[in-house]
Amino acid sequence: MVLAQVGYTFLYFITGASFNHGMNPHVYITYRETVAGVVMLPFAYFLERNIRPKMTLALFLEIFVLSFLGVGLTLNMYFASLNFTSPDFLASMVNTIASITFVIAVVLRLEIVDHQNPGGLAKVIGTMLSLAGVLTMTLYKGPVLQNLWHPLIHIKRSNNIHEEWLKGSILTVASCITWSIGYIMKVSVGVLVLASYFCCC
Repeated sequence: MVLAQVGYTFLYFITGASFNHGMNPHVYITYRETVAGVVMLPFAYFLERNIRPKMTLALFLEIFVLSFLGVGLTLNMYFASLNFTSPDFLASMVNTIASITFVIAVVLRLEIVDHQNPGGLAKVIGTMLSLAGVLTMTLYKGPVLQNLWHPLIHIKRSNNIHEEWLKGSILTVASCITWSIGYIMKVSVGVLVLASYFCCC
């Protein structure tokens, strides 16, 4: 888990530098998802073609909406916000996705919060600590650290910082919300797949 987070952090910096050198975020997402689809297609076809249910219109629409919200819209807003904010802001905001998912699930009555149960209390406390940590990382300005060597990546900054940060923050929060909705939809798509699989059996 720690290595995955470190890898994602480096990915944010490298992607931000690539975008600053002229790479279009929408093209990047298209290539990224195309490569992922091509890599996963043989595994899905050869290993799971006999155990998955047949594609129905309802299942196709659920997968389409899930792909649109959970991947397409989320990543487009996410990488667009990288042009207006900083990689460390994005890296800290991504940590709110679990908390946002929990809050949305509670609002939609998919999750029940039981204050008497230690598990329910732990979820509430964990959500509050996660949000407090993100707010601390985002708002706290500590002492400036000096580089010991020349930086490998240069990220250009515009003069109109306030307006760009406002745009970037809105895009980042919207991206985290759609990401959370995507997670919740994955559960419903999984339930629909299981239900149609058992109906076919």
